[in-house]
Amino acid sequence: MSAPTPVPYDPELVAGLDAFVDAVEVIPLRADSIHANREHFASLIPPLTVQAEGRRVAWEDRVIPGPEGAPDLEITIVRPAVAAGSPAPAVLSIHGGGMVLGTRFFGTGELIDLAERHGIVGIAVEYRLAPEHPGPAQAEDCYAALEWMAAHADELGIDANRIIASGMSAGGGLSAAVALLARDRGGPRLAGQLLGCPMLDDRNATVSARQYDGFGAWDRNNNDTAWDAILGDRRFTDAVPAAAAPARARDLSGLAPAFIEVGAAETFRDEAVDYALRIWATGGQAELHVWAGGYHGFAGFSPDAEVSKAANAARESWLRRTLRLDA
Repeated sequence: MSAPTPVPYDPELVAGLDAFVDAVEVIPLRADSIHANREHFASLIPPLTVQAEGRRVAWEDRVIPGPEGAPDLEITIVRPAVAAGSPAPAVLSIHGGGMVLGTRFFGTGELIDLAERHGIVGIAVEYRLAPEHPGPAQAEDCYAALEWMAAHADELGIDANRIIASGMSAGGGLSAAVALLARDRGGPRLAGQLLGCPMLDDRNATVSARQYDGFGAWDRNNNDTAWDAILGDRRFTDAVPAAAAPARARDLSGLAPAFIEVGAAETFRDEAVDYALRIWATGGQAELHVWAGGYHGFAGFSPDAEVSKAANAARESWLRRTLRLDA
């Protein structure tokens, strides 16, 4: 069966997409190149000392307990340079990279922006990567960080009722997993879950996955490589836990309000849309944005495009409403 015709990219985004592919996807992501890709990805991210230079923020690294029986976790806390007089809203930042690549410093740039603009306290978590640590180790690490945040809210100066889990790509999928775990375990009550172009479904069988097969940012082949590493022989079976692939959850009721954003011209479009539909079907809250012509992560790599400005404004609006930033 031939691949379906892909949705065309927004012309304003093409230059950013080319730059993304040239910079990030130098080495095709396959089982035997995961470690080489890790080293390349790590080389692209400036150290936090550079990211935070001249910015009105303070930051510190900590080591906190991991899940029971698992190693401790490294986290980085980013906060405004001058603390507010009242408890601040907080973000648990979960980085992307297909759960096989990346470090917590992929997301600290956004935490710096949020601290400066809104007085938000952010925590970036260094979760374990696959295949060395099969799923759902990644989600368990992120959930342990959420529990630690809530338990140490007074020390951190945060409002335990205004914490969201947030991430892009794999980080979006892991934010969904954290929301599921928080519900199922009666854990900290999230104010929201921000799922940016989320990686949710190991089956990789949607129309949009087949449309972007062999080209684009994070194509179907990259996705297959990552899910194989995460799940091994469990992939495609009923043994896949929802904490590893949230689309496998049978019940999406009772979840924290979700913000789901995705490009119309990317692999994860259809699974993101389906996740929102399934939340709505339970009477839950989800705000879904499918951006015309958008590639995977387009707003970050093509920030000056009109569609990127619209996407960033929509995300900002949801953050204001969900975290009560004007309260």
